[in-house]
Amino acid sequence: MTDLPTNAAYLKRFNAVLAYIEANLEGDLSVKALSDVANFSVFHFHRQFTAYIGVPVARYVQLMRLRRSAHHLASIAHYSVLDAAIDAGFESPEAFCRAFKRAIGMTPSAFRQQPSWTVWNTVFAIPHFSRSVIMQVRIVDFAEVRVAALEHCGPPGQVDENVQKFIAWRMHSGQSPVATSRTFGVPYNNPDTTPPQDFRFAIGGEIHEAVSANTFGVHEIVIPGGRCVVVRHMGSPDHIGETIYPIYRDWLPASGEELRDHPLFFHYLSVYPETPQDQWQTDIYVPLR
Repeated sequence: MTDLPTNAAYLKRFNAVLAYIEANLEGDLSVKALSDVANFSVFHFHRQFTAYIGVPVARYVQLMRLRRSAHHLASIAHYSVLDAAIDAGFESPEAFCRAFKRAIGMTPSAFRQQPSWTVWNTVFAIPHFSRSVIMQVRIVDFAEVRVAALEHCGPPGQVDENVQKFIAWRMHSGQSPVATSRTFGVPYNNPDTTPPQDFRFAIGGEIHEAVSANTFGVHEIVIPGGRCVVVRHMGSPDHIGETIYPIYRDWLPASGEELRDHPLFFHYLSVYPETPQDQWQTDIYVPLR
């Protein structure tokens, strides 16, 4: 018996997750539980699910619960809005009604009285397995690098404040000069699926000596060496997700490769403001085993 092709194996894993969600809408659908079903590490499951299915895990689960609630409201006479709210995991009927109306465009009561199945089908058509892109990828052996880093913790929109602080450290210290040292970014989690207050991102510059004591909060980290797939993003880093997701969604399933348990990282090839952000080039490194 021959092995399934890697992309078919990925399809099988994600179909198993979707089937599990469908069968256990009242059960534990946490990232941990679903990553076990998919046989992925928790570390990578969020990003892989979002890239491959098209929406984050929590949003997909909520949509599937709302879909069931809408169907029950329209087809079961004694099924109340309170029943629907409890079954969908909402703390109150009010919160359920707000989410229902945002998703479907009408209140639960209005949908019960005159269900629009065209809208129902459109809203709950999840775009998984529907996209394909062509990428220029390279697999390289990345050499370990010492980095002076300043870590941001908080909303992604505030990262730039710490970028400016790191630039000030570079200018003040004379260490990791921009002209001769590479600049890196390390997102420790996915801004699309992480609560804003928990998002972590390190901005850093290459160093060859210990970081001098400073009041900026800059310290040394190491980006480990190893095999990586590299894809170049062209344009503003604000839209870098448009290049990241296809790596996980399209390239990885067909590649035969497996991910290493380390965050992806960015090598910024351009300097602002010398290069406008819409012309930036950034290499995205995704660690492989």
